[in-house]
Amino acid sequence: MLAGLELFLFLRNMALPFFYVENLESNSIVLDEETSKYVIQVLRMNKGDSILLTNGKGKKADGEIVDNNRKRCGVKITSLTEENVKGHRVSIAISLIKNSSRFEWFLEKATEIGVSEIIPLVCQRTEKEKFRNERMQTIIVSAMLQSQQCWMPVLHEPIEFPKAIQLGPFQKKFIAHCLPQQKQALPHYSPIITDYSSLILIGPEGDFTPDEIQSAIKNNFLPVTLGATRLRTETAGIVAAALLYIQ
Repeated sequence: MLAGLELFLFLRNMALPFFYVENLESNSIVLDEETSKYVIQVLRMNKGDSILLTNGKGKKADGEIVDNNRKRCGVKITSLTEENVKGHRVSIAISLIKNSSRFEWFLEKATEIGVSEIIPLVCQRTEKEKFRNERMQTIIVSAMLQSQQCWMPVLHEPIEFPKAIQLGPFQKKFIAHCLPQQKQALPHYSPIITDYSSLILIGPEGDFTPDEIQSAIKNNFLPVTLGATRLRTETAGIVAAALLYIQ
């Protein structure tokens, strides 16, 4: 249990608003107009109030508001810390989904879990949908801040399946599919070291084609199952993320 000063600092930090700033190299930060409006008009913060900032790349800063301009809120950095890179790096290459809101839900939850890299995948059976990168990045930033993290997952542009199976290097590579052939439950491949990287492929709603599965296996992907039930693409992605990250 936390006690005394530790408890005070814990509660104090939990209560502080947390915001994303791409560049934390300067001791003086000017928040963008949207964030400034939220800080000054919605939260009603003023000069002297404290906030937390992160660049999504491990840096976390304590800041003090020095200019309460609702369009250009000025913040002075009072301290800066850096979190180590996660030893356990989980990358998920997941098929795009025709219903974009379900893919956005996956992005949000995968970010909260702590996935390091998200690679939108275009497979033979993918029903292509327009990929709105800016909106997707906004969702990831919001989920990172909500879950109080300082590392933001890297979101790639969509890539074709043949390119995805050439990605690397990864210490472990998996492909999850539903065909009735020999495969292991994902936890079977639990690594014995903590500093490792893994990549898992999650297919579209019609699953990977047999040719795609064989191509992945030839490129050293291990075929795995995520359970006895047939999962939606976004659900499969979250189950895989949780299993790999917890391990």
